[in-house]
Amino acid sequence: MKTAVIYWSGTGNTEAMAVAVADGAGAELFSVSDFSGNIGDYEAVAFGCPAMGAEVLEEEEFEPFFSSIESKLNGKKVALFGSYGWGDGEWMRNWEDRVKDDGAVLLNDEGLIANEFPSDEDLEKCKALGKMLAES
Repeated sequence: MKTAVIYWSGTGNTEAMAVAVADGAGAELFSVSDFSGNIGDYEAVAFGCPAMGAEVLEEEEFEPFFSSIESKLNGKKVALFGSYGWGDGEWMRNWEDRVKDDGAVLLNDEGLIANEFPSDEDLEKCKALGKMLAES
């Protein structure tokens, strides 16, 4: 199964999570600015983005990208992850709802979040999420 992990990271926290998810999935890994493929070519995709501002997705690169591919998520297997430094995870809950509304099959009912830099335990959860994505 062709699988991708696509992420945005400003501090490296979400990038570390992305590397672990891709490792667990045996997936292709792309920063959002480096992804030039067709999302339709992938059967499963993990998206990673940290909470920004008032608990929203990063607005300069990630949000425009994600908005542009949402119409292609119907029926696709999707996993979500990201880091945060404040708040209670509202950005992830909103993102989960959005992905479900897009018709995607959200594999992790609750997006995987890590406070600041992911701990070893968080990274193990990321690898497990990747494995789940690859085996779905």
